[in-house]
Amino acid sequence: MPAPLMHIESSPSLPREADVVVIGGGVVGVFTAYYLARRGVSVALLEKGRVAAEQSSRNWGWCRQQNRDARELPMATKSLGLWEKVAQETGEDTGFRRCGLLYLSQNDDELAGWAKWRDFARTVGVTTHMLSAEKATERGKATGRKWKGGVFSPTDGTADTSRAVPVAALGIMAAGGSVHQYCAARGIELSAGRVSGVVTEAGTIRTTTVVMAGGAWASSFCNQLGVRFPQAAVRQSILAVAPGANGLPDALHTARVSLTRRGNGGYTLAISGRARVDPTPQQLRFSREFVPMFARRWRSLAPGAFEGWRQGHESLRKWVLDDVTPMERNRILDPKPDMRQIRLTYQRACGLLPELKRTAISHAWAGYVDSTPDGIPAVGEIEGIPGFILAAGFSGHGFGIGPGAGHMIADIITGSEPIVDPRPYRPERLKTAAWGKVAEF
Repeated sequence: MPAPLMHIESSPSLPREADVVVIGGGVVGVFTAYYLARRGVSVALLEKGRVAAEQSSRNWGWCRQQNRDARELPMATKSLGLWEKVAQETGEDTGFRRCGLLYLSQNDDELAGWAKWRDFARTVGVTTHMLSAEKATERGKATGRKWKGGVFSPTDGTADTSRAVPVAALGIMAAGGSVHQYCAARGIELSAGRVSGVVTEAGTIRTTTVVMAGGAWASSFCNQLGVRFPQAAVRQSILAVAPGANGLPDALHTARVSLTRRGNGGYTLAISGRARVDPTPQQLRFSREFVPMFARRWRSLAPGAFEGWRQGHESLRKWVLDDVTPMERNRILDPKPDMRQIRLTYQRACGLLPELKRTAISHAWAGYVDSTPDGIPAVGEIEGIPGFILAAGFSGHGFGIGPGAGHMIADIITGSEPIVDPRPYRPERLKTAAWGKVAEF
């Protein structure tokens, strides 16, 4: 079964015009539209399928500062505060809790890396605690084994992936914006070189500002405008178990397996970083740009199959705006999970935490995690196309930092002081090689 997801109703009709059109109903697109609507901006959110049906409901649900790259950390910190406010602002529960994140290890090099990050975090006011062998073993008592050490980040937390983004989408409509599901954006219209409208399968919306937050679809969409956006996605497989295990941490990472408590009392289980690389035309096009990323993370990656080619999200072909597009042929990216990895993940989890033997697998799914060559999001207006803002390539970190990203984009559009410095995310940086710049975490 695919990842659980809360259903919401769409706005009744497509507007003829809007100040801003946001393409993509994942966490980044939804929060961009959310913060624009709350400022009184006329905004329409377009989603080819269901809100949050792709990676925004298929991730771990972690909202963390711990081990963030220095370029992402400010956005992560701001996002935690914003996550807390969403429930207050909407009156709906996103499942966000600052439960703290626990990391345990038997590896001296891994512990040294966490200690190095702790030292850096202190310089920017972030609290994280290195754990001695005794304290790590105590916090990890559910494993029934001794640990060399660990780290605990008390102010980090998790949110409910099945409802957090849909709740924010309801907030868009409550604030006066509109949300349109099963309404694909086919392309952008330009007048005198700048954005003048968005062509959808249901008609055209006149606008001067568009945010492309299409996740794994972003590069193929940009290609229609002649914009070269180096992006590649890997297929990760995750599972959930039903409630029944007691006394386990809310969120735990180890080298062998990680787990997160779900809103229903069950757990999400995954092997960190493990993924399949499905060859696609886009993967081949940008293969040289991703050599530095592959060189750093090759141990976690394995060759895939032609699942990605079949999905159509990484096509290089051009399409016309008066005909059905790949986004309409495949409303929701729902690739086949790697069942060998699903079985291995469950086996490892039960071996690490015997209490999980009392549970059964309730859901198993896969998702495409899109990345930039340096593992840092690309956010900013595209040079040469005034009014076209890219917000993609969140490299598996989008859920946790989505509120901060959305707030920052809304700041840029409305001319407000950005909540964080947007310069590290500017898309133009991707024109240079990523050697020495790939995010460590």
